[in-house]
Amino acid sequence: MTASHPDKHPRITAEEFLNAEPDDLSGTFGDVEIVDGLVVRLMAQSEAHSRVVRRLAAALEDARDPAGPCLRIGSYTAVRFADADDHRADHRLNVRYPDIFVRDCEPYDVNTVRDHIALVVEVASKSTVDSDTTEKHKLYARTGIPGYLIVHFDKSWETIDRIEEYRLDWSGLRYMPHKVHRTALVLDTPVTLAITFDALHRP
Repeated sequence: MTASHPDKHPRITAEEFLNAEPDDLSGTFGDVEIVDGLVVRLMAQSEAHSRVVRRLAAALEDARDPAGPCLRIGSYTAVRFADADDHRADHRLNVRYPDIFVRDCEPYDVNTVRDHIALVVEVASKSTVDSDTTEKHKLYARTGIPGYLIVHFDKSWETIDRIEEYRLDWSGLRYMPHKVHRTALVLDTPVTLAITFDALHRP
């Protein structure tokens, strides 16, 4: 997702977030994420970005094995990550809305869903590429999410250039490069999937 800090830099505590109705924050601030308590507004996505997210999520859903473990696909769904280590209550909360994630079928709970995610996908945009490759790269690894995909566009921001696949190393705390997909995404976990880039971004 594309992010920009709002002018007034509003903050929110975990208690306020959990006591709010699902639409309260978006009604007040628009689409947001929360980083160390700071409310960060999300900007509208490009058509190409939205198309790739939609088609990749559908491909992952279709790739689920009915005879295998129960899996669910989430998109732009709240995931609470570990609180920041800060004595101020409004400087702790971390809530992200990954472009796509694959999780097990345990009942959804914003506070614990992070522990049930097997794969997370971010489709980079001009303003999020740094966050996707550094901040979120570290966050998702520290959380113990086994796999992370970053979809990169070429300079036109219309066509996929590559998809980087990362997997946790032996420590379970950082990602190591597993594969760079150049013309098609081929996965063997948590689903078996092969889909060409053309199929993902063709208008």
